[in-house]
Amino acid sequence: MNAASTKLAGAPRRAAAEVTVSGPATARNAECVRCAIYTRKSTEEGLSQEFNSLDAQRESAVAYIASQKNEGWSCVPDRYDDGGFTGGNMDRPALKRLMDDIEAGKIDCVIVYKVDRLSRSLMDFARLMALFDRKGVSFVSVTQQFNTTHSMGRLTLNILLSFAQFEREIISERTRDKIASARRKGKYQHGKPILGYDFVPAPAPFTGRRLVVNKTEAERVRRIFELYLEAGSILRVADECNSRGWTTKSWTTTAGRTVGNREFDKIIISRLLRNPLYVGKVPHNGAVYDGEHEAIVEDDLFRRVQARLKLAGERGGAGVKNSTGALLGGLVRCKGCGCAMSPSSASKKKPDGTRTRYRYYVCSNAVKRGRQHCAASSLPGPALEAFVLEQLKALLADSPQITLVVDRAIDLLREAAGARLAGQTRLRGVLERLSSEEPTAATRREVEQVRRTLAAVSAQVAADAERLIDEDEVAGAVEAFEGIWDAMTQAERAEFLHVVIASVEYDGQTQNVAITFKPEIAPAEAPN
Repeated sequence: MNAASTKLAGAPRRAAAEVTVSGPATARNAECVRCAIYTRKSTEEGLSQEFNSLDAQRESAVAYIASQKNEGWSCVPDRYDDGGFTGGNMDRPALKRLMDDIEAGKIDCVIVYKVDRLSRSLMDFARLMALFDRKGVSFVSVTQQFNTTHSMGRLTLNILLSFAQFEREIISERTRDKIASARRKGKYQHGKPILGYDFVPAPAPFTGRRLVVNKTEAERVRRIFELYLEAGSILRVADECNSRGWTTKSWTTTAGRTVGNREFDKIIISRLLRNPLYVGKVPHNGAVYDGEHEAIVEDDLFRRVQARLKLAGERGGAGVKNSTGALLGGLVRCKGCGCAMSPSSASKKKPDGTRTRYRYYVCSNAVKRGRQHCAASSLPGPALEAFVLEQLKALLADSPQITLVVDRAIDLLREAAGARLAGQTRLRGVLERLSSEEPTAATRREVEQVRRTLAAVSAQVAADAERLIDEDEVAGAVEAFEGIWDAMTQAERAEFLHVVIASVEYDGQTQNVAITFKPEIAPAEAPN
């Protein structure tokens, strides 16, 4: 699991993340300083060369260690090389091995070519430095001289990390802008291959890739659309595809790894049926553009399937009740006494006569038994919820888990829309039945109440059609999640947070808030 923490003061103060970077341990008197060299490159380009960027970084570090030979420095035989991994997160195999060896006491000093080779995230770097400090491990950057035992050295280190993170964010923005521009022109060059199409190099003098129809797969895609109209159930279509031995798209990555070739399930079929690529369109951030590629599904067939999907609206589970507007009800716990912290609110009258409402999370033990049993202060609701959302976005940035989270968020939107559509149909039936009964005072009151409820539900159903529920095709695009989050109602947001968060723990003594995400969202456990 993964966790993030900060300090939140009482209402109405705002939440603020507090990150500290510790310096290395004091100088060692040991005869031998065991040095581990960590190298990283963001892309796989050039790694197949006889002498690549990782080798160059290691060569510089080896030379630095040799210059400290009189101090007893020596290089450990293990290599810690991460080729083709971003520095924006800690999901890197060599970095995990390095952390494990540090925990085991096998390393005395970590050497990198530049600080941003270790991490481009201030939060992740703070966690690594905390691990180094706890295990007495020194940290050296070959090309950047600083001493983190002093305040000026820590300031220099933070400045370097800030620029590294800024550079990563700028590169991400440029990449997103490039993809958006290509999509507006109808080009689908980035993203995972989909069933029915193959990626081939664009003809000269153009560069990049383009989609071409795979005739065998295209026939299967058309049959899947037809099967849905015949069966009327996504699950039945998935079962039929699996019984025929059909699988999802299979392709080979640039690293030579084969992915895909999975059995069909409800989510895969649902995404396939809603993908406008099959009618020659290119989706991006909720908009759809005319594509350069050939369509493999007729417009009429695609429209009929979309109409059937809208009418289906199958509800996958009970929603989270949320009458107070609190997003984290049932998730927040008091560390001091182990009891739940329940949503609460209070209002204050302003000089102009209006009232301002404040939301809190209060320890239920203190409410029921008094402050002498738990002295934990109340937490400001909006500030806590904003911090949780901020940490979730930070966790998902440049992470493969973004696809899983975006898919689940989209499913929640569609499930909620389907439930409202079913409720509208039910209310119309109730209204029709009441209208046919003998008009009495009680009946008229009930009819009026049903009409008001039906009008409200109908307005929500109409609004559902305008909401952003189209999936962004780019894995790791946090903007897709932000757009979906903005489209959600308060109850849908609460239900979604219950899907991705295991717990939110508040320590009343230190005023720290720790968030624990569920394993499928944050499979790697970060050091404290």
